[in-house]
Amino acid sequence: MNESDTPVTESPPSSFPTIRRIEPSAILSWLHTGWLDFRRGGLASLFYGVCFAAAGWLMQAVFAKAYGLFAGLTTGFLLLGPFLAMGIYELSRRMELGEPPKLGPSIAAGRPNLANVGLFAALLVVVLLVWARASIVIFALFFDGGLPTFADVVLTVLTFEQPMFAFVYFAVGGFFAIFVFAISVIAVPLMLDRKTDAVTAAIASLLVCGRNPGPMLLWALCIMLLVGLGFATLFLGLVVTMPVLGHATWHAYRDLVEANKPQD
Repeated sequence: MNESDTPVTESPPSSFPTIRRIEPSAILSWLHTGWLDFRRGGLASLFYGVCFAAAGWLMQAVFAKAYGLFAGLTTGFLLLGPFLAMGIYELSRRMELGEPPKLGPSIAAGRPNLANVGLFAALLVVVLLVWARASIVIFALFFDGGLPTFADVVLTVLTFEQPMFAFVYFAVGGFFAIFVFAISVIAVPLMLDRKTDAVTAAIASLLVCGRNPGPMLLWALCIMLLVGLGFATLFLGLVVTMPVLGHATWHAYRDLVEANKPQD
């Protein structure tokens, strides 16, 4: 292993992290620095964006005839995004330390804290599977008409052509999205940076939302807007929006959690 592939510094295991209060204007800074990191990350950042887009195209091809399940899985990007973006967080962490943004080390970023990362990922997968099943049930009970196309589903949801279906879909989907956002807004960067256990990381994320309800609501809306933009371009936009969000999330973590104090 080259010396450049080894982190310059290691964050020692810490006590429970100290959560900061931030202003809503910080979100603009996160997005700006996220864009700058995306440009600096080059092909490594682009690789993750292509993976997100390819996953969308693959699901569309495999579940072309099961739009209830397909809709649940595509919106699952919002649920699994914090875990899938771990490599992007690592790229930002390396650039923060003055290291080159190499793809190889970022892919193995979770290895030093694999047990806790795996536990958290398993929780997100369970939530995704429950939501996918709930999505099928909602389609079966509330969607009127024959077998819809993907465009029909999007049009129905956005235009409230079937208000009961749209209301139930948004209500149930919103519950899952809020739950995952609340426990994961800084959880994965925290586990990556400080090797924190999964429970502590989830509780810290909840406290972040509790201390900054307004900014976190705006941040969640920004995430939904940028992911929605990626969906609206038939997943092509995810090539850019997902890496930018991933890099921005790392800087959000840095602003929301006080750095470890040097040990005597």
